[in-house]
Amino acid sequence: MTTLTLTENRLRQFLALTKPRVVSLIVFTAVIGMFLAVPGVPPVSAVVFGTLGIALVAGAAAAINCLIEQKIDAVMARTRARPLPRGELTSVQTLVFAASIGAVGLLVLYAKVNPLTMWLTLATFVGYAIVYTVLLKPATPQNIVIGGASGAMPPVLGWAAVANDVAPEALLLFLIIFVWTPPHFWSLALYRAKEYAKAGLPMLPVTHGPEYTRLQIVLYTLVLFAVTLLPFAIRMSGFLYLGAALALGTVFVGYAVALLMRYSDELAQRTFRYSIFYLAALFSALLFDHYWQ
Repeated sequence: MTTLTLTENRLRQFLALTKPRVVSLIVFTAVIGMFLAVPGVPPVSAVVFGTLGIALVAGAAAAINCLIEQKIDAVMARTRARPLPRGELTSVQTLVFAASIGAVGLLVLYAKVNPLTMWLTLATFVGYAIVYTVLLKPATPQNIVIGGASGAMPPVLGWAAVANDVAPEALLLFLIIFVWTPPHFWSLALYRAKEYAKAGLPMLPVTHGPEYTRLQIVLYTLVLFAVTLLPFAIRMSGFLYLGAALALGTVFVGYAVALLMRYSDELAQRTFRYSIFYLAALFSALLFDHYWQ
């Protein structure tokens, strides 16, 4: 292999540590928060440097998660191909990489955006990489509920990057993702329950069984349906968003009820995939509605 090929492979390995698909959704909701924070177009510098800083810190948190969970990842089919379980990167390399991009991201946020965004992003990093990964995930089946607070922060970070404050509307965006997280993740956990059990993780389908988990998915999805109507209720958005929220939410509830009534792994996979599309489409509707009014 040539030196260039080796370098490209190494870069791909480091990139894989950052969980690009997960980070892309994080960055997407953060950017939506930026545009919703102002009536017009947000400052270009805040968007560019805010996006860069948030993405780097999110990638660092993902890498720390991979570092801490490398033994768990090695026994799960979904994660055993990651660089650490395959021995492509060492723990020291991963730690240095995570620390480097995390520090750069925080520095960018502090120097080019504002200190509030930097501190909120740091708190989010600690919440995910330490509180969720180290303390909650191996200890309680409610890990994804409590730890979901970190995953719900990106639109708040985006809002703060532009407005330098955290308005009630930003907290409503947080609430939407916070309530969305359990049905999103538990639909995945249902068809991966045996892997989680093998890894020794107390995910809800492992500790309370699939029937209870499916019921919880229905309940959380109904709460999510109600919560997503709040932007219209407080006049944060208009009828364009309302129509999208009603349509998207109805389909999501339909998936949840179908899981409860006639479960299959294939249906759980479809529900999980739809939940990702749902969140992206819902936030896109918020953005379109914001400029449509």
